[in-house]
Amino acid sequence: MEQIIGRLLQDYERGKMTRRVLIQTLTLAATAASTVATVEAAPANAVSINHVSMQVADDRRTRDFYAGLFGMQVTEDDGKTQCRLTFGDHILIPRNASSRPGGRTGIDHIAYTLANWDTDKSVRPAMEAELKRRGLKIRATENSLHVQDPDGFEVQMGGKRQ
Repeated sequence: MEQIIGRLLQDYERGKMTRRVLIQTLTLAATAASTVATVEAAPANAVSINHVSMQVADDRRTRDFYAGLFGMQVTEDDGKTQCRLTFGDHILIPRNASSRPGGRTGIDHIAYTLANWDTDKSVRPAMEAELKRRGLKIRATENSLHVQDPDGFEVQMGGKRQ
């Protein structure tokens, strides 16, 4: 914040902005800073998208498309209903829609890797408590927690291996 104010003052002193614009900008910056300060701290921070789960008509066809076009590596394939395609630190999981509830194609869910989930045993219970505090229905698995976002999309959270 100090750097922003310093830069604004320099611009004012060099005649790059009027006194009125300086005051408006400082007021806006102060308002934004106070708003950020009132947001509650999260029990854990998302550090990356872990994977995207897709419900597809044919997982093999989808696997071949993404592996062939983008060079994604097939790291797991059950030969029946799903596979894992990795690229960088990311995973795409195509699953046959016919084997999933609802049976429709589309994005099933997005999973987020949370900071320290795998190394700090207090992260999962803290996140679970926060989800309960917010009145969210939690579906827990061995390695992750699942909830619905405000629009009904499934959100999965956990460590590196979900």
